[in-house]
Amino acid sequence: MVEETRGIEQQAPVLELKGLSKSFGGLRAVQGVNLRVFPGDRKAIIGPNGAGKTTLFNVVTGVLPATSGQVLLFGQDVRTWPSHRRAALGMARTFQITSLFPKLTVLDNVLLAIKGLRKSKYVMWRSLSSYRDVHEKARHLLESAGYWDRNEVEVRNLSHGEQRQIEIILGLASDPKILLLDEPAAGLSSGESREMAEFLKRLDPGLAILLIEHDMDVVFDFAEHISVLHFGEVVEEGATESIRRSGKVQEIYLGTG
Repeated sequence: MVEETRGIEQQAPVLELKGLSKSFGGLRAVQGVNLRVFPGDRKAIIGPNGAGKTTLFNVVTGVLPATSGQVLLFGQDVRTWPSHRRAALGMARTFQITSLFPKLTVLDNVLLAIKGLRKSKYVMWRSLSSYRDVHEKARHLLESAGYWDRNEVEVRNLSHGEQRQIEIILGLASDPKILLLDEPAAGLSSGESREMAEFLKRLDPGLAILLIEHDMDVVFDFAEHISVLHFGEVVEEGATESIRRSGKVQEIYLGTG
């Protein structure tokens, strides 16, 4: 119903997958996946280990080439584009493994992420804070995420959950229109998972977010629409509540039935 309403408003999808497939020899890891993500969407892809979730993300972001099908980003077929071209068009992604500079401050990590996207040279003997436009953008990102009060804290002194949130803030440095999150709650305690869900809810409501996640509490709390992947195929999709009640999902994913 949400997508039908948006169609009436003539709002085009940010990301659309059409029959997307990926094979490794005789193994069909992703099979004919169709998906549309609109501005402001909060969508999730769930499934058991080996379902093909990360492989799907790798194909969507250009880490792996697709075997067949289309990846449409703002209406353009980017299936053959490298990752950096997709990022330049407005796609960003986080990974399961945190890759921060632990001995640098929160602010310096964000400054480096922003500076790394600029064409201008970085001068070693010049303080990062002296790049005024970069510093202002970093402050805006941290204030929006509620982290400016900890901007001078070294990342290694943050909890694992907080580091995962900083990783997402770095993903926003490129001003993406769609953000793909690869298990943002991986390795978090139950309390940290709840904090992660609340953190995600505070992100720009106009930003499209697609996540894959094993923590069902985070998925059900955050996502509005869920696609269930099983052996590389989308076997069921719908609003969060319908997926929560689905007997098929409970059987193949939650291990009941």
